[in-house]
Amino acid sequence: MKTVLITGASSGYGRETALYFHSQGWNVIATMRTPRAGVLPESGRLRVVELDVTKPQTITAAFEAAGPIDVLVNNAGVPSISVFEGTPMARVREVFETNTFGVMATTQAVLPQFRERGSGVVVNVTSSVVLGHMPLSAVYKASKMAIEGFTASLALELAPFGVQAKTVEPGACLTTNFAANATKGASLDELVPAPYAAWAQKAMGDFTGQDLFTKESDVAETVWRAVHDTTGQLRFPAGPDAVSLSQAK
Repeated sequence: MKTVLITGASSGYGRETALYFHSQGWNVIATMRTPRAGVLPESGRLRVVELDVTKPQTITAAFEAAGPIDVLVNNAGVPSISVFEGTPMARVREVFETNTFGVMATTQAVLPQFRERGSGVVVNVTSSVVLGHMPLSAVYKASKMAIEGFTASLALELAPFGVQAKTVEPGACLTTNFAANATKGASLDELVPAPYAAWAQKAMGDFTGQDLFTKESDVAETVWRAVHDTTGQLRFPAGPDAVSLSQAK
């Protein structure tokens, strides 16, 4: 029986991916910054483990607790919606600490066991913002584009050892807490400098008014497909809007 470790599994894509792999008979290590009871079902094949990707000691402890795994899904991430001019550099660093450096840290932690065993898959969840030109996402897109480049090169390094690295690129999902978390409870008006206000409101309206959106299940199923793909495909858009963007490139 195979084992997957998923970061950021307390909600959204991570939780849905944990449920999906569990339903397919896998052992699941569902990691969360703050483990909570009742988020996932009780099961002998599902363990909740504390892991904050920005804290090296919790990464080490989580992988020790997990034991050997077959797949790492780097799903943990923080959103960011704002005009760059109005984004404090402290917030920029916070986004990169989780979305970029955190992904690199957990990946580096798992690579020795994958390389020595001659098998394993790293799936890095990025975003459809890497596929198109989207406003109000300069910092977020930069953090995710970095992981796209990281994964592309990493895949080449790992191939001689039979280890794979791939990205899954979810589209926009209105049923996750992305927007609320992106603004940290503040309104867009509070985050956007006045000269940008009218433009930003229109950009947000265009975004929420689009025809196609992604569901959590789209992402879980695409992660599953990426893990089992044998064609050498590197990038996997997830959700109809992401697929449409990828085809338009």
